[in-house]
Amino acid sequence: MTVNPKIERLRQLREQSRLGGGDERIKRQHEAGRNTARERLDILLDPGSFRELDSFVTHRSRDFGLDKQKVYGDSVVTGWGTINGRLVYVYSQDFTVMGGSLSEVHAEKIIKVMEMALKTGAPLIGLNDSGGARIQEGVISLGGYADIFLRNTLASGVIPQLSVIMGPCAGGAVYSPALTDFIFMVKDTSYMFITGPEVVKQVTHEDVSFEDLGGASVHASKSGVCHVVGENETQTLLLVREMMSYVPQNNMEDPPFVPTKDDPLRADVDLDSIIPDNPNKPYDIKDVIHRVVDDGVFYEMQPEYAANIVVGFARLGGHSIGIVANQPMVLAGVLDINASNKAARFIRFCDCFNIPIITFVDVPGYMPGTAQEHNGIIMSGAKLVYAYCEATVPKLTVTTRKAYGGAYCVMSSKHIRGDLNLAWPTAEIAVMGPEGAVEIIYRRDLKESDDAPSLKTQLANDYREKLANPYIAAERGYIDDVIEPRETRARLINGLEVFQNKRDNNPPKKHGNIPL
Repeated sequence: MTVNPKIERLRQLREQSRLGGGDERIKRQHEAGRNTARERLDILLDPGSFRELDSFVTHRSRDFGLDKQKVYGDSVVTGWGTINGRLVYVYSQDFTVMGGSLSEVHAEKIIKVMEMALKTGAPLIGLNDSGGARIQEGVISLGGYADIFLRNTLASGVIPQLSVIMGPCAGGAVYSPALTDFIFMVKDTSYMFITGPEVVKQVTHEDVSFEDLGGASVHASKSGVCHVVGENETQTLLLVREMMSYVPQNNMEDPPFVPTKDDPLRADVDLDSIIPDNPNKPYDIKDVIHRVVDDGVFYEMQPEYAANIVVGFARLGGHSIGIVANQPMVLAGVLDINASNKAARFIRFCDCFNIPIITFVDVPGYMPGTAQEHNGIIMSGAKLVYAYCEATVPKLTVTTRKAYGGAYCVMSSKHIRGDLNLAWPTAEIAVMGPEGAVEIIYRRDLKESDDAPSLKTQLANDYREKLANPYIAAERGYIDDVIEPRETRARLINGLEVFQNKRDNNPPKKHGNIPL
């Protein structure tokens, strides 16, 4: 059967578009241990679901020899597909075409899918692999970046936006990922920075490698820019797929419900003894989380950054939840600048997308010291306060041990619209720890005592018995109930069911002025 020549022409052009920069550049991409733009989409999306847009678009520039370098689709692949059957819009920068550089039409293609995502209320996922702006197009390419930034901002809090850094992301290009909700990076092969090593060396005389300046490990542990790191491209993209299972399509929908065989009434007796007898001895809050949530599955975000606080996604009774928890294993779970910023950002994401927030509290207070004060812990702490106060999703709190001072107030207390506030019998809720308190209250007695250490221990135990327990707060209604630790899972699931239709209203306003 003879094929219609026009159909044959279409097939040829489509195949030409699929080749991007050509076989040789694809080969180089593979030799560098990296997939092509389309191969990445094949991993990310459900098989056969991708529908490409603008595959025949070409750049319009003619200067500097660009008229001889036209490639169908230019340097980005755009369209839509599904992840676990749910619609997502995607763009994947193609490094084989002029290093994935952003041209006028490159930006237009991204903007088109961004606007489609907003219209249809579906998540947007961007796969970044670009050398930056196309220099030959000058200010036109810079304008393209700014046009994307605007759409990122308008879409913020309306649809989930994820950025996956698959290669270089430098200069102005980094601001689009930074405006999105979460950033994923690939170990050893992706990097982000404002200015590259060459410029850094020229200006500051620092000699630094690409990896040490802006690699995944740096942004995952030091800057906090990166939320999740994968060992390779495939794992990173599969981690994106997994994370998407916890979030709704948009701010008007609830997160997906995933049925579980894990008994909602399951009681874990080991929780009854998980808190050490010595109040100064640490334990791993993640052990608590794993024992409480469905099937022990906890999807942690930013595990290496500000590890004194833990944030991430899980499910309770099939319902998606966001978890914020002080980590006694790191700095005794104290709140510092980075921990406050990390938690505040996560809380606001959950609130944007109707994800209930579960808070596990074991916090001795705020980190003291000149470094913290001079770098603005007051403002960072205020961000955390603001995030919890502003949030209108169900907020359930479990105080496992320490809740001292201002940190008690901040960590989703009843006073800032906590919906259900529970405490374990091991909870210590007070203005400060017993040892510090008795040093102030009994300063003179301790100074005059012949055996100050013994007296201090005795007084601290007495303070703990009289004030540093959950029952004083419970008497005031600040704690709704004191529960056996083994009951935590059942009580939280019940709380989610009770408060799933709650309504909290914030005053009408254009927007608040969060202390940034």
